[in-house]
Amino acid sequence: MSEKKSLERPAQTATRRQVIASLAVAFSGLALGSVNAWAGTDEEISHSEESIHQVTVFKASRKRVYEALVDTKEFDKFTMQTPEMKSGQSLGNAPTKINREVGGAFTIFGGHIVGRQIELVPNERIVQAWRVVDWDRGVYSVAKFELLEQGSGTKLVFDHTAFPKGQAQHLADGWKSHYWEPMEKFLT
Repeated sequence: MSEKKSLERPAQTATRRQVIASLAVAFSGLALGSVNAWAGTDEEISHSEESIHQVTVFKASRKRVYEALVDTKEFDKFTMQTPEMKSGQSLGNAPTKINREVGGAFTIFGGHIVGRQIELVPNERIVQAWRVVDWDRGVYSVAKFELLEQGSGTKLVFDHTAFPKGQAQHLADGWKSHYWEPMEKFLT
């Protein structure tokens, strides 16, 4: 008696870790792919694709810069330096929450920005699926922060890709006024 072999594949359930790992590879590839467009240029907004490339140097260790970006309390401290917070304005009223695990969610700037941690390499790299809440449902961009030693300070190389068309200048300005400028004041 011959056994009938099933043509159906057994159901495979991917673990959360496997799904996150595959997302990290996919999102990191997107972020890394855009870096080549910046070779030999000082421009921060690409004119051939929707992407932003910014470089800034902080007079603080990579550990301190990393913590400012992934620790809820530290993030709140430096964002108090933004023009909106100083003037009492708010982008929303949701509390800041930053999960420090790969796959973990974050909510920042009063709930105006939300996303997930795609890759976290302590004191070296952060890759996030990042979105503004008023973008179309399900639309996420990729924000990549590379932290490099520069003397006693940290050179932060930032790439932001895959955001909605027409948002580059607004987002580039926002990264400067809501991240780099207040972080510089906070970290020095």
